[in-house]
Amino acid sequence: MKPILATALALLLAADPAWAAERLRYVALVDGGTPAGHQLVETGEDGVTRVEFVFKDNGRGPELREEYTLAEDGTYRSYRVQGESTFGAKVDERFSRDGTRARWRSTSDSGEREIDGVALYTPLGGTPAGFSVALGALAEQGDAGLPLIPSGTLRARPLAEAVVENGAETRTVQLLAVTGIGFTPQFAWATTGERPRLFAFIFPGFLQLIEEGWEASAAALEAQQKAEEGKALVDLQRRLAQPLPGTTLVRNARVFDSERAQLGASADVLLRDGRIVAVTAAGGGGEADQVVDAAGRVLLPGLFDMHVHAGRWDGGLHLASGVTTVRDMGNDNATLQQLMQEEREGTLLSPRVVPAGFIEGESPMSARNGFVIEDLAGARAAVDWYAANGYPQVKIYNSFPRELLGDTVAYAHEKGLRVSGHVPAFMRAEEVVALGFDELQHINQLLLNFFVTPDTDTRTLERFYLVAERTAGLDLDSKPVQDFIALLAQKQVAVDPTLATFEFLHQRDGELSPIYVPVEDHVPPDVQRSRRAAEMDIPDDATAARYRESFAKLVEFVGRMYRAGVPIVAGTDEVPGFTLQRELELYVQAGMTPAQALQVATWTAAGVSGTRGDRGSIAPGKRADLVLVDGDPTRDIADIRKVALVIKGATAYSPAAIHAELGIRPFAEAATVEAAAR
Repeated sequence: MKPILATALALLLAADPAWAAERLRYVALVDGGTPAGHQLVETGEDGVTRVEFVFKDNGRGPELREEYTLAEDGTYRSYRVQGESTFGAKVDERFSRDGTRARWRSTSDSGEREIDGVALYTPLGGTPAGFSVALGALAEQGDAGLPLIPSGTLRARPLAEAVVENGAETRTVQLLAVTGIGFTPQFAWATTGERPRLFAFIFPGFLQLIEEGWEASAAALEAQQKAEEGKALVDLQRRLAQPLPGTTLVRNARVFDSERAQLGASADVLLRDGRIVAVTAAGGGGEADQVVDAAGRVLLPGLFDMHVHAGRWDGGLHLASGVTTVRDMGNDNATLQQLMQEEREGTLLSPRVVPAGFIEGESPMSARNGFVIEDLAGARAAVDWYAANGYPQVKIYNSFPRELLGDTVAYAHEKGLRVSGHVPAFMRAEEVVALGFDELQHINQLLLNFFVTPDTDTRTLERFYLVAERTAGLDLDSKPVQDFIALLAQKQVAVDPTLATFEFLHQRDGELSPIYVPVEDHVPPDVQRSRRAAEMDIPDDATAARYRESFAKLVEFVGRMYRAGVPIVAGTDEVPGFTLQRELELYVQAGMTPAQALQVATWTAAGVSGTRGDRGSIAPGKRADLVLVDGDPTRDIADIRKVALVIKGATAYSPAAIHAELGIRPFAEAATVEAAAR
């Protein structure tokens, strides 16, 4: 690819020498230094800046070409981006400003507005080069912030500086926390001076995008960024966490019996030092140091999200939604170890973390998390490391060599670890179940069982498009489907379908993601807008109808598995909190009762994750991981969004306070923890 790209650029520059007036190249690195793409930014003497951005990881990623001109105040005068998104959707977006009139159009929205003064358009499908434009325009505004089009205000706060070296050349760069887009800050390394521009964009544990020639500085910048982010996160936890020393009485709560999937009579629940001491009839709880008047609300065990890739800024959305335990299904090992340590120490706003060790095979399309192995010795060494570090399971990924799979699964079982994962390329789900998989991730990985041939490379986008195209025509009553479900049930292979995540299979441009439809009025306008962009290429109404029918059958398939006795666990692999709520709604659509869906996210999850000994139900001796909910989610699963209070061990959290911190309008009036009258 590189020689072709170089030739194309050489021809382009020869045809238009003005384009080469100013050139800046960035390289994208994953796994601590593996090249995975680039960004080329060139500004010609004609004043037009052209950007090429390509990033490929795990067999997918965006390819974008951007052009823009700037006004004197540093904001966009004109803007255009075209290309493909991560999952192949067409990107075609433009903006222009003529005097006070601003106009924009993307594949998912359009608008026109009178703008008085400085304002910056925020592209939906833009490249990281947009950081340079935003930082330059912000520098012109000072502390006042930069108004955004269509809405919001952008601000940047300097956190630290670093001196980087490139041979004999040195440079001072600054770390900025950028706020005003999304729920949490974004971090960028920028040059210093009157008009800063992007030097590096680092997503710790995953991506390092940095100016070419300075790659050797990336690791040190990442370490410093993690330290600075840590300071902000410690402060966030300090402000939002309410310690519960001594004893706490949750009075007059209707307690959900997760083992039996039924709601009990009103009760008092006594807590001491992060554990449940007693569950008694209402009025019999006695005295305590603190009291929560549940006022007849429903008390659930803390919810589990069984499929996340944990990030240090995710905890607020999880906890505010009642998620007190997450299972990490693949991460940079050092990043996850740090996150888990911070959670145990109480310095990080975070649910508890159950880790799954990621093992991938070496290939040009490998995901670069965890361990990437080439032989059985490498696979066994990975299993040994995860076993020694207390991981209860490993996750096999797409490029894992099929010839090593059986021995690796057996070795993991010998070490006491469960085995789950994707179905490796050129294999079918039935084969990995026969080799001893204890669990399968993602509904598409199961349905591919009926569509792949020995030549189908499911490391490509085929793993999504095949399922979208062909599930609509699949007879779920056919013998192959029935036999497969029976096999899963007979072997008690757990399934983590992540249904809500896969609604992107049918979402069209301009339609709000179904994850956000029920919460649209609560989240910031920029979040609403960003989630109206399609991820799949759906060219016409006939294709859209077919993809919708396919998704409906995915939901039905999950219901059939559940009724056959296949253990289902609720995971997301998407935006925290809101996605789990949508996942449970889809389980109800699949035929579960609301109480059964709640059981899946508590009792079943605790069993599959090996944590039922201390969580998953409300019983004496277990951790005081509790969720107080307005309404009755055992009758109407939508009430799961009305979280009034969350207790995680010896700490209470107000979802309303967390949501206010994230720019989200609360869903329920907060229940308070009051000092007991003496």
